[in-house]
Amino acid sequence: MKKIQVHAQVGRAENEAAEVLVLLHCEGGSDLTQEAAAIDAQLGGQLAALIQRGEFEGKLGEGLLVHTQGKARAKRLLLAGLGKEKDLRVDAFRQALGIAIKRVRQAKVTSFAVVLPAAILEEIPVQDVAQAMAEGAILGNYQFTAYRSPNGSKPIDVERLTIYTSQASLLPQMTEGIRRGVATAEATVLVRDLCNHPANVMTPTRIVREAKAVAKESGVRLKVLEQKDMEQLGMGALLGVARGSHEPPKFIILEYKGAKAKKGDPPVVLVGKTITFDTGGISLKPAENMEHMKADMTGGAEVLATMRAAARLKLPLHLVSILPVAENMPGGRAMRPGDIVTTLSGKTVEVQNTDAEGRLILSDALAYATRYKPAVLIDIATLTGACVVALGQFAIGMFGNNDQLKEHVRNAGQRAGERVWEMPLWEEYFEQLRSDVADMRNIGGRGGGMITAALFLSKFVGDCPWIHLDIASTDWSERERAYLPKGPTGIGTRLLIQFLLDRTLP
Repeated sequence: MKKIQVHAQVGRAENEAAEVLVLLHCEGGSDLTQEAAAIDAQLGGQLAALIQRGEFEGKLGEGLLVHTQGKARAKRLLLAGLGKEKDLRVDAFRQALGIAIKRVRQAKVTSFAVVLPAAILEEIPVQDVAQAMAEGAILGNYQFTAYRSPNGSKPIDVERLTIYTSQASLLPQMTEGIRRGVATAEATVLVRDLCNHPANVMTPTRIVREAKAVAKESGVRLKVLEQKDMEQLGMGALLGVARGSHEPPKFIILEYKGAKAKKGDPPVVLVGKTITFDTGGISLKPAENMEHMKADMTGGAEVLATMRAAARLKLPLHLVSILPVAENMPGGRAMRPGDIVTTLSGKTVEVQNTDAEGRLILSDALAYATRYKPAVLIDIATLTGACVVALGQFAIGMFGNNDQLKEHVRNAGQRAGERVWEMPLWEEYFEQLRSDVADMRNIGGRGGGMITAALFLSKFVGDCPWIHLDIASTDWSERERAYLPKGPTGIGTRLLIQFLLDRTLP
């Protein structure tokens, strides 16, 4: 899949000779936008008639392709719905462009354009709209074909998107929005690719190769701890999870210092669960849908991709990304229910279920992260099935120990279209984690499973301002949506990048 080139340009809708020109329209609005009306005059009122007859209503996700038959400079027009204007948010533009690029690909053309509607932009910053459009187009175009045999017909690659405005004064904001959108979307594409590769390819050793590629491109510092290093440090939880696998565990640290970051500034530290395949270990998972467990490394892939995006965007901050990497496999050497492991922090954990392995590897990673004395510590993980039960597929579970930080993450999620929902982190739930033989156990029973998992992690962050994001509800989609593919979604990546962007704003 080729990269789409996205750029902004000054121009008027009626003057542009595009293969496909996208015109945006809100639901319930009988009047065309100023830009669409100019083209409709060339078509003799055809667009207005379509809307009046109800053939196109402007609902979110709706699209209608119209051939101009030579009456306008654009060969085809694509009416794309934004939903009701009173409910309009930035993600509507992302969804509209995600739908649009699929229709463009079906039309077998390699380029298309979209017109910024001036009236709608009175309510939403143009930079945010341009960013969302770039993201929607790139993410909506995503296909993973690495393992498909050629079938004779080469698929059409959409190579170019032009975003037009009639106001030259908006061009700098649009260009910056596109720059951010491309870096953010390409980071999400990297996550999807990493999680789509099968576990016999995307092993812990391969994850190191991917981290080296990011470090080489971005000029960030890379450090990889091998099994012997982890043994010397005392990472008993991570090593315990990895024991059943023939693949050695890895512990990856990437560090980026932006040019304008002040010397001595404490870093933002991101920690991502990176289980390259999760069988459940001795506490074996059911066979149904176990193939999805190749994406149990989504959190790690996201902090790796976020690091690359931060470097590409030259963000003026100090950032550290940590990936604890292992497979969770059964076998003669595998960790057993009832085993006790000693974590890097010195706390002991009774392992009552080997399928609660994510919190174990994160306990060592979080304890290691506190050594940086971070300004912010965020972990992201496909941690619990209980998150799916509680939140379904549209919200990320959020926990934290700092109200201001939680609000910042919540706002970033709204802007990115990757919303979070705060869950309680009350100490009373720790009663479920008490062990008769160790400091704690790694599961707390069925009730409040997402909460007890987060509370377990909270015991390893000290007094650092900390957020835990459980993405088990959003990391995999069973069906294709506007800009989300079936399979690994990469949700959480744009949230993290938007959070970093927001921290760099004056």
